Amino acid sequence: MSSVVRRWRPGRVADPHVLIGGLRKGAGDPAYVFEAGRRTVWRATRTPEGPVLIRLTPYSALGEVEAEAWGPGAAWAVDGVPELLGEGDSWDGFEPLAEHTALVEAARRFADFRVLRTRAVFEAMAAAGIEQVVTGKEAFAGWRMLLREYGEPAPGPGSPDGPKMMVPPSPEEWRLIPSWQWLRAGVEGRRSRVVITAATRAAALERTLELTDGAEVERRLRSLPGVGVWTAAEVRQRAHGDADAFSFADYHVSRNVSYALIGEELDDDGCAELIEPYRGHRYRVQALLTLAGITHPRYGPRKSLPTHTPGATHRLR
Repeated sequence: MSSVVRRWRPGRVADPHVLIGGLRKGAGDPAYVFEAGRRTVWRATRTPEGPVLIRLTPYSALGEVEAEAWGPGAAWAVDGVPELLGEGDSWDGFEPLAEHTALVEAARRFADFRVLRTRAVFEAMAAAGIEQVVTGKEAFAGWRMLLREYGEPAPGPGSPDGPKMMVPPSPEEWRLIPSWQWLRAGVEGRRSRVVITAATRAAALERTLELTDGAEVERRLRSLPGVGVWTAAEVRQRAHGDADAFSFADYHVSRNVSYALIGEELDDDGCAELIEPYRGHRYRVQALLTLAGITHPRYGPRKSLPTHTPGATHRLR
């Protein structure tokens, strides 16, 4: 199978894994493989033109990133590499406050960071729906199983190591997954309904890419049953490149960010007030502090959230 190749010179350091590593659903993600030695990323995804496998290889000495893609969506994917790696993002108007020394340092260390934009709204919604109200370990295990069972083998050669890479299911394929298979993957009805409902509205979800008002994008995403502030933010971060889409309603994010900025753990309301001066860049604050590895202290052993308790209710995410 022939491929489409493009070399892109961004004018900054553009390490693909640093910029889009948040798309990987754990080390065994069938749709994302990272070769640490060469810092090459292999990503299987679905485009408006069809499935694609894309390989992103940085050439730091030359200031370039080489993109090679296989499959019906190859040209679309290669043309979108600059956006995927944050070319449409801007730090204009972002200035860390002097008293927020951890953010000042993170902004200095990661000055080449940009917010990615996949242009794949439904794909982001499916992943975020599966990730609701459970630990990453649980969500990633479900994602792996569902892609292995219902994804499409990626076109092209595949990554050099591990099993065949898989393109996430199409909206129609997500809708056909039997309820017992969702449960076998550890995804209970509340979360599977988010994905299935989004699959019926996939075309409308993709049209949100045409909007420039983040608040309107959020309103439309949250019009879907089961989609709350957290899920909408995750989609906006990944698919829309929204630098203001802060992950409120997350178990750790507000506590991590407030602890990094002022040494005190705050809830969502307190953190929202704290980061208000960064409006327009609130997700940038979150992302930079995450890259810096600053987290609030953990006071006890890690444990799963009580997602599957009969009769339990959860805050809409």
